Amino acid sequence: MTFFIVMFVLLMQFLWKYIDDLVGKGLDWTIISELLLYASAGLVPMALPLSTLLASLMMLGNLGENNELLAMKSAGISLPRIMLPLIVITVAISGGAFFFSNNVLPYTNLKIASLLYDVKQQRPELQLKEGVFYNGIDGLSVKIGEKNHNTNLLKRIMIYDHRANDGNIAVTLADSGYMRVTTDERHMVVTLYDGYTYEEIKEGREPARTKDKKLPARQTHFKEQTFIHELKGFGLQRTDEDLFKNNFQVMNLAQLEVAQDSLSNELLTRNEAFKNNLVGNILLRNTYRLPQDTVAKTATYQLPADSLYSQLSNEQKLRAIERALVNARSAKSYISTTSDEINYKAKYIARHNIEWHRKFALSFACFVFFFIGAPLGAIIRKGGLGMPVVISVLFFILYYVIAITGEKFVRELVWHPSFGMWISSVILLPLGAFLSYKATTDSVILNADWYFNTFKKIFSFKAKRKQKEILS
Repeated sequence: MTFFIVMFVLLMQFLWKYIDDLVGKGLDWTIISELLLYASAGLVPMALPLSTLLASLMMLGNLGENNELLAMKSAGISLPRIMLPLIVITVAISGGAFFFSNNVLPYTNLKIASLLYDVKQQRPELQLKEGVFYNGIDGLSVKIGEKNHNTNLLKRIMIYDHRANDGNIAVTLADSGYMRVTTDERHMVVTLYDGYTYEEIKEGREPARTKDKKLPARQTHFKEQTFIHELKGFGLQRTDEDLFKNNFQVMNLAQLEVAQDSLSNELLTRNEAFKNNLVGNILLRNTYRLPQDTVAKTATYQLPADSLYSQLSNEQKLRAIERALVNARSAKSYISTTSDEINYKAKYIARHNIEWHRKFALSFACFVFFFIGAPLGAIIRKGGLGMPVVISVLFFILYYVIAITGEKFVRELVWHPSFGMWISSVILLPLGAFLSYKATTDSVILNADWYFNTFKKIFSFKAKRKQKEILS
């Protein structure tokens, strides 16, 4: 139950995120259903930890609230023994989450990436607004004066034909008419009534009209005119999924490891090429090379390097300084450009490492959240969807904020992937161990009644003391 509740909430968040790309494009219900199906599958790894936390908190809370937990402890059954079957189930859930992330999630990510790309590329539905030119139809610019929403009759229609790419040389004015798109969304049928067509005619290969030269015009009157215009980009065009197969989000562990090895070797080769090019072609570049003995491979003339610059004339010194400045600027530009390229490659490798660790981290999060939710439920002894939901959301937000922060530092090459992707679990796991210890020892650390009674006793004690002082 908690899993489907969490899935519904996360799916609503997905819809709000992509609502602008979905509304007004005339998508068929099958496309929407397919998109929601793949989106739901992509949200499973995130929904499982939160639903595990909420379910364990509600169940142990219900047992504590109904004194069933107390009855089992009175019978000599310890809390770890009570939680043992749940631990086995949680381990199975974590294993299933890992299997899903490694085998099913790459496939669904590929499908949803391709489908979202196609949806974003699709043009919106044909929506004509009164008094505004609509340029969403290839080759035509349409303006209407009035639209009857009951009969779809259009009045005072103006159509500019730009299919010849020669400007506004053809325009059609009609008193009224209809425009409808065929069922396959490939053609638009336009029917016009009582109008005129004005067209400028070119004579041969003469240049376009100028201020001094005008072209002859042709005027045609019609009572009824029907033409069919081909539409491009209105129907959903499915893209080849092979274009997205190199993305790190659609790879399993084996594919990620192969991609990381290839990218690391490519980065190492680029670094070596950068060093060799920087030293050989920039830092030690000399346009005036000394003649060498082809046999001994040594310079036939030795230059006094220590006093070479001082022996130059003022004009030669100026040229030497200018050449040195040019070489320095060239080296700086080359280093800056190559640094950006190497940094981009390193960040791309980090994204692969992030996905590799994410498959394990989200699966292990189910185990971590169980050891937070189950002891909390035994301590607070509150079931239902009230207090457990509030506590679960708070802990999940804490986990999510830490995880997002760690992932961002990994993407920016500040932290190592093994540290940034696991820091949230490393922080929350000791908290789960602490809560388990407190629940095993029947701690009242999170019992609201205990705090209420404690404060009540303190205030009553102060009141009695004050009353004694008054009487004395």
